[in-house]
Amino acid sequence: MASNISLHSILLVLIIITLYCKVVVGWVPVITDPTKGFVSQHLNESNLVIQGPYDVPENRRYRFDVNGVHKLWVFNTDKPHSIISNTNPRTEIRVKGYDYSSGVWQFEAYGYVPCGTSGVCIMQVFGSAPPHATTLMLRVYNGTLSYYRAPVVAPNIYDRWFRLNVIHDVEASRVEVYINGVLKYEGSGRGGASHYFKCGVYAQNDDSYYMESRWKNIRILKKCD
Repeated sequence: MASNISLHSILLVLIIITLYCKVVVGWVPVITDPTKGFVSQHLNESNLVIQGPYDVPENRRYRFDVNGVHKLWVFNTDKPHSIISNTNPRTEIRVKGYDYSSGVWQFEAYGYVPCGTSGVCIMQVFGSAPPHATTLMLRVYNGTLSYYRAPVVAPNIYDRWFRLNVIHDVEASRVEVYINGVLKYEGSGRGGASHYFKCGVYAQNDDSYYMESRWKNIRILKKCD
């Protein structure tokens, strides 16, 4: 009888320790609502400007379907978005009307990256102090989502919808990245006088021949003053 009680006590202690480790140490992610305390800004079609290869009609690199999904794709042999640009190929949504230089701003959307797309930036916070051009880039390399090249933000990103929230606090010079409500990255900003958000596909190093991403429910939010 005593040995049974002892065994039960040991098992109970092990269960408590396991639960503690999962919650406190991080085995079980803490899911939050990153939009709490933020106000959603009004967006319409005029705020979502498509930037694609300058020599290709927009409908050959971008489609908006009846389900509200923005599909953007590009080939690594495509031209830049402007005849005077020497940047890599891209098809991106550039959010206009909400450029900012102060405050705390947030980009929210549901994203999808099909298998095979690699060596590409799918979302960026544009604007930075020289010599950089961006405060944040989220890139996909072989199914892994990362902050620039590293660190990893989320593995196994292919062929599934994920909720993305990116928060930029200008004064504090901080950025945060949430995937499905879980904080996956936080780090310093890069300065700069003006910023805006973009999403889509923008070829980087080691890019695949074909690159695609899909987006829906795009929102821009500003933290309450």
